[in-house]
Amino acid sequence: MLKVRLSDERGHAHHGWLDSRHTFSFADYHDPAHMGFWSLRVINEDRVQPGQGFGTHPHRDMEIVSYVLEGALEHRDSMGTGSVIRPGDVQRMSAGTGITHSEYNASKSELVHFLQIWLLPRERGIAPGYEQKAFAEEERRGRLRLVASPDGRDASLTIHSDASIYAGSFDPGESAELAIGAGRHAWVQVTRGQVRANGVDLQSGDGAALSNEAAVCVEGVAGGEVLVFDLA
Repeated sequence: MLKVRLSDERGHAHHGWLDSRHTFSFADYHDPAHMGFWSLRVINEDRVQPGQGFGTHPHRDMEIVSYVLEGALEHRDSMGTGSVIRPGDVQRMSAGTGITHSEYNASKSELVHFLQIWLLPRERGIAPGYEQKAFAEEERRGRLRLVASPDGRDASLTIHSDASIYAGSFDPGESAELAIGAGRHAWVQVTRGQVRANGVDLQSGDGAALSNEAAVCVEGVAGGEVLVFDLA
């Protein structure tokens, strides 16, 4: 079974410095029908104006992943981590027992466009942590490249959630298939362009929930890029 979450149906918040689209309920946007999907709790598509950003604020007991599409995102946290995240980079922050952090547009002239993703952890009260890795375009071209997993296999980030995240870029004629284990589920999020997932056309910003499917098959339609989540 595949159920589409259209881009235009998402929640929307505009604060001048921030334009955000919420796939699931978040902050002032509340939709009982869209509270998350299994261990996937938040997908926010954020566009932050130059020099602006999220000031220092706390989190706990959540796995937070940032995936930059355009521009550069500057990260600082209470563990002493300071970094800049660019397209192709994936960042994982484990809030655990508690962490404070800030995320700012690192540019004074260009927009930063990124996905903020929250996943429920397998256990509460773990030690906070941070990890960041780059995945080159050729690693994601025409395939679903594992970028985060519970065991860090295939040089992916280690995420403390029963979830694996794959990233792929597909031109017309390119495709990839990912098996879904028994009792597991998948979420497909289109980050750019257009793809076809299990025979259904999806545009940028669209998402699709898959349950009781043996596999996810992603085909390129028009320069499409996706994230695929394997979830329990």
